Amino acid sequence: MTLSADQAPLVLSLVSAAAAADGVTPLSEHVMLRVQHGGAGNGGRDVLVMDGDAVAGYAYLDPPDDAQGGDMSGELVVHPGHRRRGHGTELVAALTEVAGDAAGPGGHGIRIWSHGDLPAATAFAKATGFTRIRELWQLLLPLTEATLPRPSLPAGVTLRGFVPGADEDAWLEVNRRAFAQHPEQGGWTKEDLALREAEPWFDPAGFFLAERDGELIGFHWTKTHPAGGSAGGPIGEVYVIGVDPGRQGGGLGRALTLAGLAYLRDRGLDEVMLYVDGDNTAAARLYAALGFRRWHTDVMYRRPY
Repeated sequence: MTLSADQAPLVLSLVSAAAAADGVTPLSEHVMLRVQHGGAGNGGRDVLVMDGDAVAGYAYLDPPDDAQGGDMSGELVVHPGHRRRGHGTELVAALTEVAGDAAGPGGHGIRIWSHGDLPAATAFAKATGFTRIRELWQLLLPLTEATLPRPSLPAGVTLRGFVPGADEDAWLEVNRRAFAQHPEQGGWTKEDLALREAEPWFDPAGFFLAERDGELIGFHWTKTHPAGGSAGGPIGEVYVIGVDPGRQGGGLGRALTLAGLAYLRDRGLDEVMLYVDGDNTAAARLYAALGFRRWHTDVMYRRPY
């Protein structure tokens, strides 16, 4: 199903209640954008569980993805006031049915994100047959304590800001190649990009493009959150950073990182955060050298169906 205009506010209210109870937002940005703006055309599936007239739980599944072996990945959340009544298990059963219908004979598995490595989520995953397969680390850098060297760009490389209406196609192509193994990022469409350009936080001046001979070869897109820092205040984010696989080397990734961090610090932000895969040792080493430390962890669980 796809959420109706009447159902979307109910899901957003559920998300707010869960975030207040658990200390972490239960849905990722791309699912929240789907709830807020609709997403009937992307092939994803929404599932609601009701408790009387109340929305007790919500879940979402992306379409099957060849880069994940045909698995479908998604997220689920149960309202704090309706937990321990079997609604989580009901959502998993519904997702299993949806995944089987979408994949047909020979289907593979379901991957579910848990935002925050919460003990209750770990216990629920084990009870419902899911296995932990991936960690996404959230790292934090106190900009007031960091010593940031000036970016040193490779020879012939220049930086400029993103130009809405002109740079979308080139950026999407480099993003696709840079994140070919991570479909949740590399699979972005022009519509996905447009949704974010329309968000209040979007700032093209903080969206850096690296070019050589007029060709886009890397980027660093920053983001500012009005709240969410370690003390509840504003916080910057290394939102997306990527280098075209054919143009890696020469310190471009480090230079792009430093350029974005300097921009966020110049905006008066005291902290900046980013996400990195737990098995991406090269990136984790770079960020650790700049002073980032591990802050939170998101976990992906998988179950065959």
